[in-house]
Amino acid sequence: MRLVECVPNFSEGRDRAVIDAIAAAIAGVDGATLLDVDPGAGANRTVVTFVGAPESVLEAGFRAIRTAAQRIDMRRHHGEHPRMGATDVFPFVPVTGVTMDDCVQLARELGRRVAAELGIPVYLYEAAAAKPERRSLAGVRAGEYEGLRAKLADAAWAPDFGKPVFNERSGATAIGARKFLVAYNVNLNTTARKPATRIARQIREQGRPIRAIGWTIPEYRRAQVSMNLMDLDEAGIHHAFDEVVRLADAAGLRVTGSEIVGLVPEEALLAAGRHYLQRQGKSPGAPADELIENAVQTLGLRDVGTFDADQRIIERRLLRKERLTALTVEQWLTRLGSSSPTPGGGSAAALAAACAGSLAAMVAGITYERLGGEASREELGAVALRAQAVQRAARAGIDADAAAYDGVVAALRLPKGSAEEQQAREQAMSAASRQAAQVPFELLRGVESLLDGLETLARRGHPACASDVVGAATLAASAAETAYANVIANLPSAGDRRWAARMAVRAEALRRRIDGRAAAIASRSRRALTSALGPRRGKGTK
Repeated sequence: MRLVECVPNFSEGRDRAVIDAIAAAIAGVDGATLLDVDPGAGANRTVVTFVGAPESVLEAGFRAIRTAAQRIDMRRHHGEHPRMGATDVFPFVPVTGVTMDDCVQLARELGRRVAAELGIPVYLYEAAAAKPERRSLAGVRAGEYEGLRAKLADAAWAPDFGKPVFNERSGATAIGARKFLVAYNVNLNTTARKPATRIARQIREQGRPIRAIGWTIPEYRRAQVSMNLMDLDEAGIHHAFDEVVRLADAAGLRVTGSEIVGLVPEEALLAAGRHYLQRQGKSPGAPADELIENAVQTLGLRDVGTFDADQRIIERRLLRKERLTALTVEQWLTRLGSSSPTPGGGSAAALAAACAGSLAAMVAGITYERLGGEASREELGAVALRAQAVQRAARAGIDADAAAYDGVVAALRLPKGSAEEQQAREQAMSAASRQAAQVPFELLRGVESLLDGLETLARRGHPACASDVVGAATLAASAAETAYANVIANLPSAGDRRWAARMAVRAEALRRRIDGRAAAIASRSRRALTSALGPRRGKGTK
């Protein structure tokens, strides 16, 4: 899943018709999912949250900015919050399957289009900033709408996109890329605000990318240390929680739990789960559901309310109920054995690869907990983590393969009456076939990345798990053979012969390497199994 979050702020928080029109513009784009619309009357500002694939959020973002330009007149706007345009700020946030560089490119592409088609000056900020002095949103927005005419007249503040001409109706827009921000509150066993404020100050003074204040929530009968976690790579949820626990203990207080406000990326809770499992002496390579439940319990996320992972984790909220991976085993096998073309061989290969990854993670986990000393636990933990990553990617490939096939079918059904229709159909068919070949090719790459860990487990895995290593290696080889066949099957329709030839060579090389390495891993583990039987005795042997 390639997922980008957008959190644009629009300068209207009172007129519901305007707010609804902006929301409808976003929701009308296929592949963009509207998650939240949060208007504020006092600030006269609405924060909208939506997510989707990069190309979908790019189109939804443009439509939203265009609607805001049509419906909001900044000459009549007044509110408490700083602002400089009808669409004041528009950040792209990488969630999963995309990088910050990807989001920077999205910000620049949207900026170019907004300036060219809507005549709105655009400034780039944060990671997308073209100049160091423009990284800060506060600096870009300084002077607000009322000072924008003079700002545009200053050559030092020429917009990154568009002419330095004051757009009286729409103002200017800041478009950028930033990391995911999590609003996170830790609960204390006191109703006094002062100790929470003191702990918040101590956290701020540490210099971590955390903004913190202390307050009291009467309905919770708790004081809270309320934090914005600005960089989850540098300071994750578990880091913030552990630090508040330490500071509270020094103050004679106790942390009773915590709460996440809004949505959270899955990786934030997976990281917390791995952190706390390792502290318990367990393998960090546990299944995702186990990691998340461990994080929820340790962080006390049900202390003052409910926590439904399927609703609060972005990726899970977006998963379609009709996906193949939501079926029971019995339902899945029934579908596979039916005359329906999906799931087919590609999905079956992905399932086999997912089983191989899960088996490898299990063996690594058992070895980690029963045999792993301090020196070997780091290596075994890395093996387990990699195996779980392969399992998750392969599991996603089950539905990705079916979707790729659906794309081929859709291309085949396009009209071909005229020359133009024939050309469009051929182009669509080529693109769909390339995607249908790319999905199993990525599965091949994932399977190969699993083999390093399986080789480690064949040498050092728990003896009781030798049969599981054989199973994982055999399943990996079978997945690779089937994935390779699916790559080759789609190449004749790919259109670009050079691309198809290169893909065939690369896929064949991957298949050969996987076949040889998997066979060697299985052979080594089979020898370990048979050697455990002891020497064979012939007739008359005493």
